[in-house]
Amino acid sequence: MDFSQVLDKCGNYGRFQVMILLLYGYTNILGSLHYFSQTLITFTPEHWCFHADLKGLSMEEIRSVYQNISASSCTPLLGVVNGTGVVATDRKCSSWIFDRENGYESITTELKWVCDKSPHSAVGQSFFFMGSVVGTIIFGYLSDQIGRLPSLLMATLCGGTGDFITSFVHTLPWFAFSRFMSGLSTDTMYYLMYILVFEYLSPKSRTFGLNIILAVFYCFGLMTSPWAAIWIGNWRHYLWLASLPALGVLIYPFLICESAQWLLTKKKYDKAVICLKKVAKFNGRQVEESVFDEFVTFYRERALQDDKLNSHQDTFLAMFMTPRLRRFTLTLLVKSVIITLSCDVINRNMEGLGTSPFKLFSFTSIVYLPAGVAILLLQNKIGRKGMACTALFVGGLITTMTGFLIAQLDPMENALLLAIMVGLGRFGATVSYDAEIQYAAEIIPTSVRGQAVSNIHVVGLASSSLAFYVIYLAQYYKPLPSIFISCLMFFGAGLCLTLPETLNKKLPETLADGEKFALNESFLYFPCFSRKEKNFSALQLNCTTSDGSPQLSNIIHTNYF
Repeated sequence: MDFSQVLDKCGNYGRFQVMILLLYGYTNILGSLHYFSQTLITFTPEHWCFHADLKGLSMEEIRSVYQNISASSCTPLLGVVNGTGVVATDRKCSSWIFDRENGYESITTELKWVCDKSPHSAVGQSFFFMGSVVGTIIFGYLSDQIGRLPSLLMATLCGGTGDFITSFVHTLPWFAFSRFMSGLSTDTMYYLMYILVFEYLSPKSRTFGLNIILAVFYCFGLMTSPWAAIWIGNWRHYLWLASLPALGVLIYPFLICESAQWLLTKKKYDKAVICLKKVAKFNGRQVEESVFDEFVTFYRERALQDDKLNSHQDTFLAMFMTPRLRRFTLTLLVKSVIITLSCDVINRNMEGLGTSPFKLFSFTSIVYLPAGVAILLLQNKIGRKGMACTALFVGGLITTMTGFLIAQLDPMENALLLAIMVGLGRFGATVSYDAEIQYAAEIIPTSVRGQAVSNIHVVGLASSSLAFYVIYLAQYYKPLPSIFISCLMFFGAGLCLTLPETLNKKLPETLADGEKFALNESFLYFPCFSRKEKNFSALQLNCTTSDGSPQLSNIIHTNYF
């Protein structure tokens, strides 16, 4: 009587699972508001050095003044004569004219972080990602020590506090500190809730529950956040909107319980039973006490056997001690770098495409819905490996095409086409990212799942700091960022072939289970092809007589239908 059997009796897709999925959706909204607030608050609109002669001119006229002298927007002017600026070589800009998006005040426009001070916002972004690396390590470790739920609460509240403090800063040091604090929860609050939901859902309902909720709620957060920022009109007030809803996680302990599987790995059998009884009560199920007694006995005996075989506790580093787990772990680490960097570059590269970055970001975020539907329809048919491999390969093709279109077309005249290609690129990146999360969580054994998933995310998040350098490659050749990212995605698609398939398999709970998982499975094994081969073999068997000769009636029936 293992965990999956008891969960089946308590209900593995009932009212409790609906509740936890709704809370997962709320966490996704918090995550989208939090992660992309970094982009919205540091948005830098087009700007020019102020001069009294520019007063009363429209933005198009000011732009024309600078274009006539082929000068950068940071070049100071002595004056304007017949629509042409006169450059002042011995002056520096002290004030600027900003072409604000619907009057939106970002930190760069308020604190004048442009021209010589333009690196200031990048410093904040760097500290944000530094905080994400530190936070993922800390909260990932805590999730395997004190539990998934308390770690989730601490991470979410920490991020909300960092955003709230940021709204009051006026100097670079305080901005860097507050962004570091905010970054501590980046992605951590999402994947900890993901693991919690993952462990209480049946394998058949994971794909539907996790991906549809992610698609709907995360998409809602992404599409509404740019409009909320424009409507509020000020980056400080927007951060209040993004941070205060984090207090909502304080009700989570009253609605859901700790991961029962984590409690089992810590030998807290009585608490695991209490959690399962809560699930059964919530789902309206009556489960006999003997079931829980048999359940506890099974895991006590298993723990004694494991103690005899292994004197050490399962840890993330122990995953590198055996050949197959080491290969799986290294592959997941590299794949996380490829997918996270690709998604970050594609999601942030919104400027210079002939459309308002706010509107382009909002409208193309709708691709999260079809991405979730695509995973729902295909992942349980072609398998986790097939989904991950196909998504990366197709995403690479789309990204390559987008890069060359940007190089060949005028953005102002082909804004719609470029917006569609950006949307398709985000679609491929989103499918890759979402498929990778579930795939990694299923391959990693339960005993180290929290810490291992967090460390894999750490490596991926660390690579996000390179996104700005990848985007800067466009200064040398416009399609270069897209070509670079597409090459990474093609390489990632090949790496997926080295991982085991997890569809319809009992997932590993210990490192020993993980080492033996999918043993002797071919790199080219895909469940969809395997089913066809089995059906074809069965068809051949049915179409022969006892002496091996073909039955004419069966052949005719088979060919006809």
